[in-house]
Amino acid sequence: MDFSTALPTFFITLREGVEAALVVGIVLALLKKAKQSRLNVWVYAGVGVGIIVSALIGILFSWGTQALSKAYPQYAGVIEPTLEGTFSVLAIAMLSWMLIWMTKQARFMKAQVEGAVTSALTQNGNAGWGIFSLIFIAVLREGFETVLFITGSFQQGFIPAIGALGGVITAVAIGVLLFKWGIKINIRQFFQVMGVLLVLIVAGLVVTALQRFDEAVASVALSSRASESLCFYYERFTKIHSCILGPMVWNTSKVLPDHEFPGIVLKTLFGYRENLYLVQAIGYVIFLLTIGGLYFRSLDSGSSQDAKKIPATPKTIRTAKD
Repeated sequence: MDFSTALPTFFITLREGVEAALVVGIVLALLKKAKQSRLNVWVYAGVGVGIIVSALIGILFSWGTQALSKAYPQYAGVIEPTLEGTFSVLAIAMLSWMLIWMTKQARFMKAQVEGAVTSALTQNGNAGWGIFSLIFIAVLREGFETVLFITGSFQQGFIPAIGALGGVITAVAIGVLLFKWGIKINIRQFFQVMGVLLVLIVAGLVVTALQRFDEAVASVALSSRASESLCFYYERFTKIHSCILGPMVWNTSKVLPDHEFPGIVLKTLFGYRENLYLVQAIGYVIFLLTIGGLYFRSLDSGSSQDAKKIPATPKTIRTAKD
């Protein structure tokens, strides 16, 4: 059993889970400060329901894909890779947006959560539902992004889900360390490291998405005149090519095969392929230059703004007692 496919979902869920854990921890601390700990049950309910709904969405996506393949078995070779590619594109879009937006908004998170909790507490009888909604949306948002990533790789079975579960458990443990035991962690540095890792993981997902669309198009279009012309065009340059992805730019199957360790880990984490084609290479580089560049610029802008406000000291999360 190949557990390497659990690594990407573990890191993504860990990063998303810690973000949700921060929201939960801040809300619990604020409720304790306001002497409204009776509302804690609504916080835990929001966490539980958010996780359950995220899991149900993943099951629904997987079931829908399998149902379509069974209903139209003659198109199974097109339906599955097309849906996998589509989910991958959605995951790329949402994870990229989350990465850049969250980096810019992280320093305002506590103030935003405090405002939402204060607003909920002023609703008297509806305070519980207000707290529940805040937590539920926070958890569901992070869970949905992970679900999209998992459903973009149906062929990997349930192993990615195991990685996601491990990420959730680790994120909960970090939340307990921060808010229950009062252990200080440089949370800014944690998110920066996870952000760089996430950029590389999503860049690998770009390679995978392109391959899925290539498989789908090749299933129905290789016999068409357009495909024949494209293949003939590539044959002028190389005999090894894909009609959609273009000529092969490298072949490292003898040096670092992607079905053996450590190549299989690089494949599942960063989208490494022993056979990489031109369009995949271009897509990978473009993603790193655009989304990766925006991410690093957001880090620089955040650091420069914080440097103007406070002395250069590590940013830590303190306990509710502080």
